[in-house]
Amino acid sequence: MLSAPKFLFVPVSTPEGIGEYMRSKIIADEVMNRWPEAQIDFVLNRHVSYIDDCPYSTHLVDDTPTKKTREVNQLITELKPDVVIFDAAGRKAQLKHAHRMGAKVIFISQHRRKRSRGMKIARARVTDSHWVVQPKFIIGDISRFDKFKLAMIKREHPIYTGSIFTSPTNEQKKHLFDKYEIKQGGYLLYSAGSGGHSLKEGLAADLFAQVAKTIFRETGIPSLMVFGPNYPKSLPDMEGVIAIPHLNTREFINLLDGAKAAILSGGDTMLQSIALKTPALAVAISKDQPPRINSCAAANLILACGSDQQEMLTKTRKLIDVQSLNRLQETMAGLDDTNGLDIGMAEIARLIGSLES
Repeated sequence: MLSAPKFLFVPVSTPEGIGEYMRSKIIADEVMNRWPEAQIDFVLNRHVSYIDDCPYSTHLVDDTPTKKTREVNQLITELKPDVVIFDAAGRKAQLKHAHRMGAKVIFISQHRRKRSRGMKIARARVTDSHWVVQPKFIIGDISRFDKFKLAMIKREHPIYTGSIFTSPTNEQKKHLFDKYEIKQGGYLLYSAGSGGHSLKEGLAADLFAQVAKTIFRETGIPSLMVFGPNYPKSLPDMEGVIAIPHLNTREFINLLDGAKAAILSGGDTMLQSIALKTPALAVAISKDQPPRINSCAAANLILACGSDQQEMLTKTRKLIDVQSLNRLQETMAGLDDTNGLDIGMAEIARLIGSLES
């Protein structure tokens, strides 16, 4: 197997969201753990706030990389990566060029529309591995017609990884508990994603913070409010609520694992809370989140609500009720414990191994 494989990560990269970049970074970090000599490059939008936080070589473009085909293709030509990972990103022409240059192509989709796009014949022909980062019970199986199409062009079905994250450890949790003066199961965790999402009433992060402030006054349960790297204002000072500008992925996962419950947006953090079996209330803050939230709520894995402050307060009070907590934990206890990162890394190892054969 190659000892120094070259990777190019091409995540969706916009000022509003951060989920695709964070997932790509989690994968990149694990790649470095397993192949310490690996070369890793990222293509990012120069207008995002997290550029300086990326520990890998970055190549900046003037928009999300999907819209910059010429620049992305030129990078692929210059860098000659062994593996290109398009996280919810990538034009057909970009995938084709990566394939033509000899790279193994991974496409990551996170909802039905993206999954369907990844299975279009022209794309599927040049995709070596298609990961779906939602559990199969949420997104459902592909259609019989899609299975027929993939069989005709001799391509495998998408792989359902579920949420991708680095597993928490007792050592990391202890460090964070000491830092924030909290204990296992003794706090609530709030996060509205990147901090840049706007709702009718204002920023989603401000709405979550107001709920955290009120719930502390009512219950005395300390809370951590993660505002996110795209939050544009100074952090507020709130009694009983620790305001955190942003966390790296390992820190967030460890705090999520230790929380009594979490109030989250309906993105990847919601799926992480389910995988970790932490009871959560999910609030839709972008247009692609309601179907995912509704599927999880219908399966009694989370509580769900809209972005109205009073409704959030009502549902948060319900979430931390002992009966609700127990009911959600009982349902989640029956889920598979497999971490999507392990599934994904097995695929990467397989693809790298095939480069030498």
